[in-house]
Amino acid sequence: MTAPSFAKIRNPKRKVDDRAVAHAILDQGLVAHVGFVIDGRPMVMPMAYARDGERLYIHGASKTRIVAKTGGLPLCLTVTHLDGIVCARSGFNHSVNYRSCVVHGTGRWVEPGAEFDRALWLITDHLLPGRNAEVREATAQEMKATGVLAVDVDAVTVKVRTGGPVDEPEDHALDIWSGVLPVTMAIGRGVPDGHTAPTRAEPPSLSAARRKFSL
Repeated sequence: MTAPSFAKIRNPKRKVDDRAVAHAILDQGLVAHVGFVIDGRPMVMPMAYARDGERLYIHGASKTRIVAKTGGLPLCLTVTHLDGIVCARSGFNHSVNYRSCVVHGTGRWVEPGAEFDRALWLITDHLLPGRNAEVREATAQEMKATGVLAVDVDAVTVKVRTGGPVDEPEDHALDIWSGVLPVTMAIGRGVPDGHTAPTRAEPPSLSAARRKFSL
């Protein structure tokens, strides 16, 4: 597999040509928004996903359009982390601090077999590290109802903004609060359903998810 390229973007000062940064953004995301065109109409769907090297996997019900009809079609996946609201002394100079990764590739239907099983394992493990060892195996009917797409990464665009507001020099003396309002994500304690024994403690996968995603 050839290494993906980094696409040219219009705002080069926020461009990051670092594969490790791209991987970190993807690995710390919970949802990828996947864009595709079906029957002449653009679609964007939020999807669970997982990264395996320079390949991404997404899955869903086998009869949904994104799974059943996009094999062989170009796809665009985006993952964004919002880190702060940048409050400037003018509305024009307000911004946000963020990390974003846009991936272009071609969807490929994954047939049942070793890669299919690995993809489902990776997607579950991405959201809840270690969860696969805590749950029962999928039934044949469940596997039949599930479809998996592989997306080999053709091109990546990474953009990052950090730091405070960029005010006009003449505005610095204005008596207006200016700075950054941090935005954080935290995963709370698990809320058991009515069928979980009161004595059953949280499994390790939940605390692993808190460690992975809480920033």
